[in-house]
Amino acid sequence: MNRVNVDGVDWDETDRSEQVGWRRKRLAAAAGGDDLGCSLYELPPGKRAWPYHYHAGNAEALYVLSGEGTVRHADGTTPIRAGDYVALPAGEDGAHRVVNDAEDVLRYLAMSTMRDPDVLVYPDSDKVGAMGGAPPGGTGERDVDAYFRRDDAVDYWDGEDG
Repeated sequence: MNRVNVDGVDWDETDRSEQVGWRRKRLAAAAGGDDLGCSLYELPPGKRAWPYHYHAGNAEALYVLSGEGTVRHADGTTPIRAGDYVALPAGEDGAHRVVNDAEDVLRYLAMSTMRDPDVLVYPDSDKVGAMGGAPPGGTGERDVDAYFRRDDAVDYWDGEDG
């Protein structure tokens, strides 16, 4: 058994723009977890987390610890608040983005299976991402970590002999 206390884990901060930014503590990684990921997120008022996306190979879940916000998902948007658990299956039905449209910090746990490789899909920008060597959220070095617009797709045999 490996145990870690949240107070002993450093924050990683991401500040992409006025609208996108968060703080994150990688709890599972700090405890040596390999098959199940778990991170504590703090999303400030007016901020959004990761772009709207889904994973082809990994399921995710959210558990709201405090605050309020909104989850954009495949069927629209749903308000979330402390005590809510949100299951996000692999595939298009699990598409999501967390938004803090409230006045206080939104704190939640984000959990995921840690399957490697994975393919990510970003419906708003019509992009596809491929990861291999370390799962999404993982800390290892990746052999593949690439993102492409779907329009960039080529035929399987393009550039190949015969």
